[in-house]
Amino acid sequence: MKKTLLIAAAIAFALPVSAQIADNAGIETNQYGQQVVSTPAEAAIQDGILVFQAKKLNYKMWFDVRVQGDAAVFFGAPSYADHIGNGASIRRARFAVKAQLDKNWYGEFDTDWSSGICEIKDAILAFTGVEGLEIKAGNFKESFSIQRNTTSRYLMFMERPMIVNAVSPSRHLGINARYSKDWFWVSAGVFGPELKGSEEQTAMEDNNKDNGYNEGLSYTGKIAFRPLYKSKDAMLHIGGAFSYRQPKLTGTDGYAVARYSTRNTTNINRKKYLDTDAISGLDHELAWTAELAFLYRGLRFESAYMARGAFLDQAKNPLGPQWVKGWYAQASYLLFGGTQNYDADGAKPTRIDPGRKWGDLELCLRYENADLNTANFFGGACDAYSVGINYYPSKHVKLVLNYQYNNNDRYANGKGKLYIGTDASGKPTKDFTKAVEPDGQGGVDYSMISMRFQVAF
Repeated sequence: MKKTLLIAAAIAFALPVSAQIADNAGIETNQYGQQVVSTPAEAAIQDGILVFQAKKLNYKMWFDVRVQGDAAVFFGAPSYADHIGNGASIRRARFAVKAQLDKNWYGEFDTDWSSGICEIKDAILAFTGVEGLEIKAGNFKESFSIQRNTTSRYLMFMERPMIVNAVSPSRHLGINARYSKDWFWVSAGVFGPELKGSEEQTAMEDNNKDNGYNEGLSYTGKIAFRPLYKSKDAMLHIGGAFSYRQPKLTGTDGYAVARYSTRNTTNINRKKYLDTDAISGLDHELAWTAELAFLYRGLRFESAYMARGAFLDQAKNPLGPQWVKGWYAQASYLLFGGTQNYDADGAKPTRIDPGRKWGDLELCLRYENADLNTANFFGGACDAYSVGINYYPSKHVKLVLNYQYNNNDRYANGKGKLYIGTDASGKPTKDFTKAVEPDGQGGVDYSMISMRFQVAF
């Protein structure tokens, strides 16, 4: 009799949720002593990704793991230049947990371990309950640059162009709304601090505690048009973005300081030839970009111009706006019949479809320019020419080989730390006002060959 009563009670408890759960769901007790509805989930391998899902609940959870091992050699630098050391490193070692919790909510937590210390990348809660609309909060990339927002899995080259690294905002804490439908895509967000590392976190906490400074907000908006959205073979992306940015407390050069710097499109060579050093008295920054992307079957093309300017508090620094700028154009082609693909919701390129059972080869070309010489600060400029080959033996393995030639100008001296030529007496000099060689201009030109082994599962 008691057993019958207990069964009846369990059935009565489950009735309010019975319309929402699978027929074979049950009632269990979790580690907090609460009764919960337990629904069986299925495990599936989706192109190398292990996914757990309960389709009737619109629930799906998976792990996202990515490892990139890089190596590079450098050669061709003039004899007066500082030695550039060859090397190898783990570029990224990412581990993420992602879940579509139900029809309306998505969550993600993404970390990187390449430095030996856990670094938070994406930490997101997103509302996805309206078709075409996503509202998310947490730590994630601002929607500014198509190249910045393309995941590193699907980059055409090993590294993003110099100007993207120098001026395009990346991950910040914030809230963002995005809407996508057919030919139209728009995004707008408000962002605060950058969760980058312990040094930046300490700077933010100290500036807030000792000086009472606000963290500083940024307002970023982007719009894109896709006039060929009905085509099965082609995609045309025409986009532009704008950002207004207050000073951030996470800057390690001090508060209300702007600084623009980048390496020569490599993570192995740690020398930053291009660097404006600290520009003090910052009131706010403006950044903007215009971009064009085109995909047709195995062809992929992408180009963008972007600029970022520091507007100074005239009471602290009477100089005018200090603009840095640059652009790039890159193209690739899948040699064995593969297809390039576009993520319409993310407004960016995504994974290719290889043309053969054994995979595909992708030939890549790029020109890029970064000019960090402002009206009053000489951060240096560089033109770079790159060729690459990507091999896709499977959907979760990618092998990359890049060659690049860098042409730095006489101002690219790493804020006065690096040799850029020789003076009239033939001695190496770091002073761009004294460099007479080579060709009366100065500047370190060199080549590099780099390679990457990538697995994502």
